[in-house]
Amino acid sequence: MATLLIVHHTPSPNCQAMFEAVVSGATAPEIENVRIVRRPALSATVSDVLAADGYVLGTPANLGYMSGALKHFFDQVYYPCLDAARGRPFGYYVHGGSDVTGAVRGIESITTGLGWRRQAQAVVVTGEPSRADVEACWELGATVAAQLMR
Repeated sequence: MATLLIVHHTPSPNCQAMFEAVVSGATAPEIENVRIVRRPALSATVSDVLAADGYVLGTPANLGYMSGALKHFFDQVYYPCLDAARGRPFGYYVHGGSDVTGAVRGIESITTGLGWRRQAQAVVVTGEPSRADVEACWELGATVAAQLMR
């Protein structure tokens, strides 16, 4: 059975709604033989990353960058997972009050360095997530999970 690791920092109701939609998509009845592991960014470990076959990352944009929690996650796992996780599929979502450009650029840069392959369009939301934004998060979770079905 494949494992999808969802690493998230969910400090607000808007981030919570996006996170729940990702989980709902990843656990849809059509998704078979994929185990979903959810970890807050400050709790996710190298072992979690190495044990997973794919990833979904979620963060608010804080002061124009990804959350410190997600940055901490990357700082902890980058070198220990650099070669072992190369080529694995991932997707991500970002929520911000206004500008999310730096958060998107940071995630893209780090995951490119890790050699991860983005499997779905990133979901980038400013302000309150619309119904379409929540649906896009559902699709994100479902798409990355479906890539892992065996």
